[in-house]
Amino acid sequence: MEINSDFRQRVVVHSEQLDWRASPLPGVHRRMLDRIGDEVARATSVVRYQPGSSFSAHTHGGGEEFLVLDGVFQDEHGDFPAGSYVRNPPTSRHTPRSDAGCTILVKLWQFDPADRHQVRVGPAQQRAEPDPSRPGVQVTPLHRDEREDVRIETWAPGTEVSIAAAGGAELFVLEGGFTDRGVDDGTDGAALTRHSWLRAPVGSVIDARAGDGGAKVWIKTGHLRFAGGQRPEPR
Repeated sequence: MEINSDFRQRVVVHSEQLDWRASPLPGVHRRMLDRIGDEVARATSVVRYQPGSSFSAHTHGGGEEFLVLDGVFQDEHGDFPAGSYVRNPPTSRHTPRSDAGCTILVKLWQFDPADRHQVRVGPAQQRAEPDPSRPGVQVTPLHRDEREDVRIETWAPGTEVSIAAAGGAELFVLEGGFTDRGVDDGTDGAALTRHSWLRAPVGSVIDARAGDGGAKVWIKTGHLRFAGGQRPEPR
């Protein structure tokens, strides 16, 4: 299966307009944003756990990172409420479930195979700080290394934001919305609203303007430089 698999292309997906697709386990459904592979896949998805649903124990051969969008995600390592960011590196293992139900944004098979850095950042550990170089922007760091920078940015209403995506970028709208004006297609740009996703290729620029209600956006930059070499191992 291939969905938005050409990483040279700029892509906008309004995830809430997609149908939920059943996973192999009861009560767990997915909205697929990009994907290369079948059940073992390099993938970016919104995943919904119905109350009481679970996945069987498994090892992440290619790593997993996720952001809890609503509800409470759980595994043997703890309970992760909305806003939690978790990074499970290659060779990590867990048994995910959700007693009350939850929705997460999850990325699979997108790590350096040698990476062993575990990250768990709960809402209480997150601090938004004003960006002195960009008025109207607050930044909440989540993870940063030599390959990527993961953060949440909050943009005040009407704020104009430029992101030079030298290593590519992905943005996922958590609250509010913005217009992506970096598209040279003769239009006013693409309007992104709650749970819309933008992937911008290596070397591109994101020229955004926050909407009247502002925007809260999960952002990941730098990682698409390595996309060509990140594929799941055949089984």
